[in-house]
Amino acid sequence: MAHLTQNPADKERFICVYPIYINSKKTLAEGRRIPTEKAVENPSCAEIRDVLTAAGMNVYMENKMHPREWNRDVQFRGRVRVQMKQADGSFCQEKFTSRKDVMFYVAEMIPKLKTRTQKGGGSDTSSQQGEGGKKSKKKKK
Repeated sequence: MAHLTQNPADKERFICVYPIYINSKKTLAEGRRIPTEKAVENPSCAEIRDVLTAAGMNVYMENKMHPREWNRDVQFRGRVRVQMKQADGSFCQEKFTSRKDVMFYVAEMIPKLKTRTQKGGGSDTSSQQGEGGKKSKKKKK
């Protein structure tokens, strides 16, 4: 790995956080890395980015897939790179000293996001799809 620099502030040295790591719907074998009771249901890359940006971390998103993610949908795509250390080797924030710290924090904060608290649940999307199907039948007449 000669191409990687030793400078912790370089983008190549940022840690990767995939949504699959904190997804409560996944098993450990499928790529989850934290306990289910602390994990979040189907987190998105944007949510992870928003939470970490709000915490004052230096982050950016990449359009990459986790190798164990079989679902190729856009909502499961992406990973977030997070800067853990500054150029001098010190941590950017003392509360984040490991990947696990970042994952636990993100999993704890995502349910508190406005986008999560306003949604009633997954049931309303299925009812909308049913209505959509009826509308298209009307157009055929």
